Amino acid sequence: MRRAIVISLFTALFALAINAQTAVKKVYNEDINPIEQIDQALVKAKSEGKFVICQVGGNWCPWCLLFADFITNDTTISNVIDENFVYIHVNYNPRKSEGEEKMQLAMAMLERLNNPARFGFPVFVVLDEEGKVVHIQDSSFLEEGQGCNQEKVLRFFKNWTPKAVKQ
Repeated sequence: MRRAIVISLFTALFALAINAQTAVKKVYNEDINPIEQIDQALVKAKSEGKFVICQVGGNWCPWCLLFADFITNDTTISNVIDENFVYIHVNYNPRKSEGEEKMQLAMAMLERLNNPARFGFPVFVVLDEEGKVVHIQDSSFLEEGQGCNQEKVLRFFKNWTPKAVKQ
């Protein structure tokens, strides 16, 4: 009887651990060139009359994944994004173990986006259709407790739409 209980407990704990690790989907593609990713997003944004939002961070960043999940699951926010932005997750991996070439690419990407890493991660960079940085948003101002504040996030996106900026 004891053995059955112990086995049941271990099975339950194992299932919980697996579920916790896969609860938030990884959204950053670590294999693509971030500069090319930004360039492609700009081409699309220009053709659609939108701005680009670069969510800079990585799959290593719990808050980055939490924010991505939050905006995907909130239909009000996701609709504002879909109507006004080409939204991309730009991978930044500060580990030297990734190799010198990836480190140089990461530094070039940060420089192109006006060095947003100073605000921590995730950090949001709004680019106009020409690729000019029009705003860098520190994510800590969008958080509340252990999550995101819908009102603050929605306000951020609405304040940086092409229509709002070009008034």
